[in-house]
Amino acid sequence: MADLAHVTPSYAPQPAGVAWPTDEWPRATIARQGELEEEVDELFSRDDLATTHSVLVVQGGRVLVERYGGVQEFFDRPAEPFSSTSRFISQSLAKSVLHMILGTLVDERRLDPAQPAPVPEWSDLGDPRREIRIADMLAMRDGLDFAENYEVGRDSDVIEMLVGEGANDMAAYAAGRPLAHEPGTCFNYSSGTTNLLSRIVADCVGYGDDYVSYLQDRLFGPVGMRSAQPLLDPSGNWIASSWLHATAQDFARFGLLYLRGGEWDGRRLTSTSWTDTAQVPLSQDEESGDFYSWHWWVTGDRYGTYWASGFEGQMISVVPALDALVLRFGRTPEENYPALQAWRSRVLDVLASS
Repeated sequence: MADLAHVTPSYAPQPAGVAWPTDEWPRATIARQGELEEEVDELFSRDDLATTHSVLVVQGGRVLVERYGGVQEFFDRPAEPFSSTSRFISQSLAKSVLHMILGTLVDERRLDPAQPAPVPEWSDLGDPRREIRIADMLAMRDGLDFAENYEVGRDSDVIEMLVGEGANDMAAYAAGRPLAHEPGTCFNYSSGTTNLLSRIVADCVGYGDDYVSYLQDRLFGPVGMRSAQPLLDPSGNWIASSWLHATAQDFARFGLLYLRGGEWDGRRLTSTSWTDTAQVPLSQDEESGDFYSWHWWVTGDRYGTYWASGFEGQMISVVPALDALVLRFGRTPEENYPALQAWRSRVLDVLASS
């Protein structure tokens, strides 16, 4: 962590004369367009990266490459080819969207990251979980005993929460987990923690339709994410750990909001001080070596890249030094994530040299 201890967050302003993509995305090409397209095409054909359904590369607020492949399966109608109108499941990309929404409440002083997390299940005076702060939860350092395993046959709190006994009230399931570590001392990536944070938001803005309206008013509407569909559990809480559906272009609009430091077409949706917290690494995952900030991952590369990451290789990569976004949706096994990240690095090098 020493080399990243003094990261300075950075942003890229919208270039003069380039329209904001609230409606349609502007298009452009670069000097090394052919090489860029070859890199993107490769991603759709490599066996080790399994199946890629969409790639979107944006620089200077303009789409350089947009590709789709494969078919989308449905339960109630025939399969359809993936396209610009297809909604992709966010998986854990939604965690970074929650970061933005929680930031609106912090900006309005309705929540404070330094405050103890307002979780009723932890209210007893002798409960050591009373010491957990919102900041600890954002950093995945709350200390809760939560197993984020997706492998069949292994103990998994995340599967039990999403589709098992916790599915009716996911935040309550997560709140019932005991401490495994002192709060603030140990990084443990947890979808349960995110759903608890989502319930803290819901306690402020309302549940069910009220929550969806808040998402629409504060994010989806202003940036033009017209396809966005958040999924709620039966308690009326947004399942922000995992489930937001939107088109690739709409997920890119969210990425552009962070690339622009929380501003959209002259309107500030979150403070720069809040979006700063997405770029400052606080922990390092022991298995992958990746760095984590507040509900975003950080590469530590020379371009200042940070990204929203989802199960099976979903990514919204924000690259301030290159004024770029790289998005990918598909299905890649976890053991091949390094190859996917190496592909992204090659794309960024092409953008940097054009």
